[in-house]
Amino acid sequence: MINGVLGSGLQGVQQGIIGMDTAARKIVSAGVESEAGTPTGRTDAPGSVAESLIDLKLYERNVQASSQVVKTANEMVGTLLDTSA
Repeated sequence: MINGVLGSGLQGVQQGIIGMDTAARKIVSAGVESEAGTPTGRTDAPGSVAESLIDLKLYERNVQASSQVVKTANEMVGTLLDTSA
């Protein structure tokens, strides 16, 4: 049971980091300029940078929550080991 909780927490951290990376890349690509100094970023939607910033914050919260799950599972293992010793 604890292994399942720990695995879920770790999976959540990994997915959050991947999501943060994707959102950060979108933010960076929106402001990239070519060597000639002209913008080469996305122009598909004016709110795309704002949406990416929101996504970045959501994924950050996801990682925080998942890391708390991992921390709690670790504490449970420690308590079980202390109890059985």
